[in-house]
Amino acid sequence: MSFLSLVGIELKKIHRSKIVWILAIATVILWFPSILNARINFEMHGEGISPENNFLIQGFMGMAWFMFPASMVVGTVLLNMVERSNKGMLKMLSLPVNTVKLCLAKFVVLLTLAAFQILMTVGMYYVSAGIASQTQHYNFILQPLFVFKEAGMIFAAAIPMISFFWLLSVCIQTSIFSIGIGLASIVPSVLMINTKIWFAYPMAYPFFVITAEYGKLAANFTTSQVELIPWLPAAASITIFCLFASCLCFGRAERR
Repeated sequence: MSFLSLVGIELKKIHRSKIVWILAIATVILWFPSILNARINFEMHGEGISPENNFLIQGFMGMAWFMFPASMVVGTVLLNMVERSNKGMLKMLSLPVNTVKLCLAKFVVLLTLAAFQILMTVGMYYVSAGIASQTQHYNFILQPLFVFKEAGMIFAAAIPMISFFWLLSVCIQTSIFSIGIGLASIVPSVLMINTKIWFAYPMAYPFFVITAEYGKLAANFTTSQVELIPWLPAAASITIFCLFASCLCFGRAERR
């Protein structure tokens, strides 16, 4: 069975889960405060950032720090639970399927879910910005090219983090423990972005890159900027290690 066929099968399985609904609800909840507190964006003169830029960045910062990582933790565990329920994993392993291919196919599906949630976030941003523009009589809507660039940076920076969450869900069979460890690992990201070794903590990547963008847009606010070295080598090493370990451990419990 080809890799693309496996990815297609895994995508079909998502329809039987509640993952997409969870991601959608989390995205909608994220932007409610931005609409309700839209007037605050006019009070950011001290930082030297325009109201429309602040509206976008503040929403994306809320997503990148907790909502998006937390959704990925829950989504990752649910993705594995779809297989473990009704002995689905055993059925898949009984087929002439390469377990490494199957593991990587599921990871690709997880990345697809991540991209889908970020696209929903962009969509909800435009809905929220449109509502805020009407209520505040000010145009909060930014050009799509800029918005998608910021969203794309968050997605790219999140890949090592998602690979770590995938490793947790593969190695830890008890769902509550996997979710607990995953959620607990998100909290220190606020502290880690203020250290010199932030690049060693993948859960801090999405929040770090959007915070760095905030520093670029706010003339009077200074933030640490992304340095590709040593970030890229560290990110690549973490991703490769997590995927390698995941492939080794994938399905081991079911094969016993």
